[in-house]
Amino acid sequence: MTTSPIDPNQVRLTGENSFIRLLLEEGGPQTTRVSHWRVLWSPGGPGHVLFIKSDEMDDEVRVYSDNIALARWLQEEIESLLFPEFADQSLPVFDAEFAKSGDGRSFWTETIETDDETIALTWYNFAEPYMLRVEAGSNPGRPHGVYSCFVPALKAQITINGEVAQGSVFREMRGDKVNSTACLAWSETWVRPS
Repeated sequence: MTTSPIDPNQVRLTGENSFIRLLLEEGGPQTTRVSHWRVLWSPGGPGHVLFIKSDEMDDEVRVYSDNIALARWLQEEIESLLFPEFADQSLPVFDAEFAKSGDGRSFWTETIETDDETIALTWYNFAEPYMLRVEAGSNPGRPHGVYSCFVPALKAQITINGEVAQGSVFREMRGDKVNSTACLAWSETWVRPS
């Protein structure tokens, strides 16, 4: 008897969802939290979205995107489960241009620009990459499964209009793998039961 190589779940999106969570001390409150999405395919279409909450922005949640339909879909489908503050659909979505640079080995920078704002997210000092696999329905209250290549960054910096956000990245363990509060999350696919 052979096992089917096909995952029976419905694909909801594929792309990237890199993140940075800065803290002043290990286990302390987050000073800045960002969720950066580069989506190749989803029901909301392709595109980019940045969700950010930072003391550099008076702790207000801001949403930037080049596809408002994608931003709203991510809020409803995924961010409502990951970080509900990012899921508030009454938040305005600011039109932005997205660019990337780096090689994923020494550093990686995502740049988000509007007419009057520039945000730069930089990850560096990487730990060994590993594959994250969460089976659909395996977490109570979360129907989704996710498959992603995590590249943990032991250092990261967020610059908002020329000001460096305070806080640092801290190491965490995920299973037996070194992880951190800042990861490139590439080749990411979200699924849920059909």
